[in-house]
Amino acid sequence: MATPAQWLAAARPRTLPAALAPVLVGTGAAAALDGFRPLTAVLALVVALALQVAVNYANDHSDGVRGTDAARVGPMRLVGSGAASPRQVLAAAIASFAVAALAGLALAALTSWWLLAVGAACIAAAWTYTGGPLPYGYRALGEVFVFVFFGLVAVVGTTFVQTGSVEGLAVAASVPIGLLSVALLVVNNLRDVAGDAAVGKRTLAVLLGERRTRLLFAALPVVSAAVVVAIGVGRPTVLLALLAAPLAVPPVRTVLAGSRGPALIGALQGTGLLTLVTGVLLALGLALSG
Repeated sequence: MATPAQWLAAARPRTLPAALAPVLVGTGAAAALDGFRPLTAVLALVVALALQVAVNYANDHSDGVRGTDAARVGPMRLVGSGAASPRQVLAAAIASFAVAALAGLALAALTSWWLLAVGAACIAAAWTYTGGPLPYGYRALGEVFVFVFFGLVAVVGTTFVQTGSVEGLAVAASVPIGLLSVALLVVNNLRDVAGDAAVGKRTLAVLLGERRTRLLFAALPVVSAAVVVAIGVGRPTVLLALLAAPLAVPPVRTVLAGSRGPALIGALQGTGLLTLVTGVLLALGLALSG
């Protein structure tokens, strides 16, 4: 039977910056537009964090059932290692989805009922990343969905539940955070590229090959910073987010040096830190620009 520590590890808390950062940025955009609402901001955060945990458990379940974790070099998976049964991990995923759904229902009641459709799309995207008959994570589409849901949907949605409208500022601010969230997935899939290729899991890293995947990873923080500069032309305090740029140097250096497998775990952690700090500083810069 899996220990509490193993269940916590399987929830992959190091991936939570990808859920936290866009909510912070969306809230910063709302504050810039004089629409900050603490209750809906907190509910949006609960939805984001619960969905992130849910997708991590769902991936553990789906990959374990498919047998694609056999050559894994990343963190231990519950089903793949035999520490927990597929049914137990599926139950954990469903419970996490339920938390997200309940918080989302409260958000819809406080703002707009059409958010239920957005929430349903988020849950469907989370499950079908590696679950269902046609998992898009196995078809080199994971990065596209991460940008859409961890960038556009998360940031714009967080701003919407506070201001009541879709704001251009939120759309613009979603781009740098979305790109850094994509960078998290890129380095994660680069770490697992050999094992994924061996079991027929066609991630973007497998499709592009190692060299181009490394170049893509290095480009993402640069483009993210360039978008911050563009936003900063009209709102100079947003340039505070550039203070996080030096954090990109260690993971980019590691990736471009040709590191493989477990040696990329540090790059993944560094990218998570870059995403979180950028999110905090971008949110602060947005809030101060109002």
